[in-house]
Amino acid sequence: MRIITYNVNGIRAAIKKDFYGWLADANPDILCLQEVKALQSEVDLAPLYALGYTHVAWYPAVKKGYSGTATFSKIAPNQTITGIGIAQYDDEGRVLRTDYGDWTLLNCYFPSGTSGEVRQAVKIEFLNDFFDYVQVLKQKRPRLIVVGDYNIAHQAMDLHNPASNQNTPGFTPEERAWMSKFLQSGWTDAFRHQHPALQAYSWWSYRFESRAKNKGWRIDYQCVTNPLQPLIQHVELLQTAMQSDHCPVLMDIDFK
Repeated sequence: MRIITYNVNGIRAAIKKDFYGWLADANPDILCLQEVKALQSEVDLAPLYALGYTHVAWYPAVKKGYSGTATFSKIAPNQTITGIGIAQYDDEGRVLRTDYGDWTLLNCYFPSGTSGEVRQAVKIEFLNDFFDYVQVLKQKRPRLIVVGDYNIAHQAMDLHNPASNQNTPGFTPEERAWMSKFLQSGWTDAFRHQHPALQAYSWWSYRFESRAKNKGWRIDYQCVTNPLQPLIQHVELLQTAMQSDHCPVLMDIDFK
């Protein structure tokens, strides 16, 4: 099973940058997108269907042109559930759940706190509420995968200049502590499990030629519950994909 997560920073903009050509080459079984910034009716999905992604779950934000998640699959999910039951997050299309047999996939777009103190406070609330939600879900669905843009660089090796970013949203002590708590509660960061010492990034600012200089952050993840850890085959950051300021994260996992 090949799963790819990708914050496209606007699917309509990504399509103009050969998104469908990239998808044909990458050929995942399931593709999870964040920041689609569109309604399903606003996007030409014919090329998607032609590639075999006949199962589409689309979870837009109430606010037009903002946030939102979508999951494209070649495999029919047994059920699709939108949201976690808390309106301030659900109105922004933050968490999209699909169940496939005995395992569950959560496609997530965590809030960013970079726009100011108010949104940073919302982000911290979300982290705490999401932790509680996923702990309960994990008891019912122990084969669980949480993918997407977490908007957190966990360790110093996960961003190019940790010393000057100690209080920057996305690398604050509080957020890093949350990520540690999350992983210690029964989760594996698939990329770090496969590449314990590799310094690589999944997001680069559009400013200051950050991508060309590889001055980025690793804020996009595929995390699996620990029972699934032995099934991970391959994890890779697809840094040559150029449809967004993020790059996709690929995981091959052999369900048994």
